[in-house]
Amino acid sequence: MADLTDEMTARMASLNEALAAVAERLRRVTVQVGGRRPGGGSGVVWRPDGVIVTNAHVARGRRATVGLLDGRVLDAEVIARDPWLDLARLAVSAADLPAATAGDSNALRVGELVFAVGNPLGIRGALTAGVVHAISPAKTAVGSRWVQADIRLAPGNSGGPLADAQGRIIGVNSLIAGGLALAVPSHLVERFLRRRQPRPYLGVTVQPVFVTLQGQHRFGLLVLEVAVGSPAEAAGILLGDVLMGVAGHVFSALDDLAAALDNASPGDTLVLDFCRGGICLSREVVVRVGTLTMEAV
Repeated sequence: MADLTDEMTARMASLNEALAAVAERLRRVTVQVGGRRPGGGSGVVWRPDGVIVTNAHVARGRRATVGLLDGRVLDAEVIARDPWLDLARLAVSAADLPAATAGDSNALRVGELVFAVGNPLGIRGALTAGVVHAISPAKTAVGSRWVQADIRLAPGNSGGPLADAQGRIIGVNSLIAGGLALAVPSHLVERFLRRRQPRPYLGVTVQPVFVTLQGQHRFGLLVLEVAVGSPAEAAGILLGDVLMGVAGHVFSALDDLAAALDNASPGDTLVLDFCRGGICLSREVVVRVGTLTMEAV
């Protein structure tokens, strides 16, 4: 019995040492991101040459600051933003930074152990642990498919890494919904970083709604804002319009508009179907890109 107890104690000590090593590696690749606006969040050093990933809602301007675990504070340029994925790409003038190891978010299973690292409430490099709760679509304002984890997050965790038990980054923490942490899966992060040019945009801010048309409840996207000088403004789209589809293909989820834009090229014309005051209309919209990845779709 004593031998068995000693073996279990040795195994626990080895496990604790391994987890502590994973935690330290994650803390080294997690940065503190600040900007002109109050507050801030976290980020992940994705490449050793200074490529840093954070949330779009954390890096709202064109410039930001990045605080490393060793105490250095670096100026960063916001290279690209995608509010639909809630991702932003930052660049700093540094080399040989400790960089994250990306994992395969498509291989995740419910119940797996995960870790989150960030700077909640100003506490540098804080770590929490939990398990994968679900991997499924989440109808929210900033994305499509989420890694949902039963893990504790707080203000300042946004943009930080969600990692598996081996320390591989399988998501970028974005928000809390229903008590669960929602993270952008790592395969979508990689896709975002590979994008060579900003996604064509319309220049609208929307939220999902259900409207009644001809006695049927239909999914739509309520226009909350139209950017000045945007393609949507040029096409006559107004606040309060409800976008219903593109060229007869009806929307059934928030991401359908983003998917239509992903399939378009700058200069393409989209036939946008929408409702205004209970009347269904269609307008041609010529999509284009801005100087920085869109603030709205």
